[in-house]
Amino acid sequence: MIPGLNTLGVSLARIDYAPGGLNPPHTHPRATEIVFVLYGELDVGFITTANVLVSKHIVAGEVFVFPRGLVHFQKNNGYMPAAVISAFNSQLAGTQSIAVTLFTSSPPVPDNVLTKAFQIGTKEVTKIRAKLSAMK
Repeated sequence: MIPGLNTLGVSLARIDYAPGGLNPPHTHPRATEIVFVLYGELDVGFITTANVLVSKHIVAGEVFVFPRGLVHFQKNNGYMPAAVISAFNSQLAGTQSIAVTLFTSSPPVPDNVLTKAFQIGTKEVTKIRAKLSAMK
């Protein structure tokens, strides 16, 4: 936390990625996010409301913007660690991880909703729930 930012409507964070590390698909309902790569490289992207993937391979010194509310991700496909400074135009951007939200909510999203939405069976829903619950 940077005390001087308090009440200014912005926030910053540093995110470190191990080789192969992933910031899984998520959204920030109250903020646009911009990342600046300190070192390493990342594959990043977001999905528009027209269901189009906008993606890029970014390296040290480059930036990428994720518009408010859109599902996005970052993945370190390199062999070395990577780090970014992430900035938001909100003090409380909020983060909603897509998979965790859908498969570990309380009370749970009904199985028949998930099986139909993802075109998978109840056994797969149960497996996904178990794996994601163990990560919480």
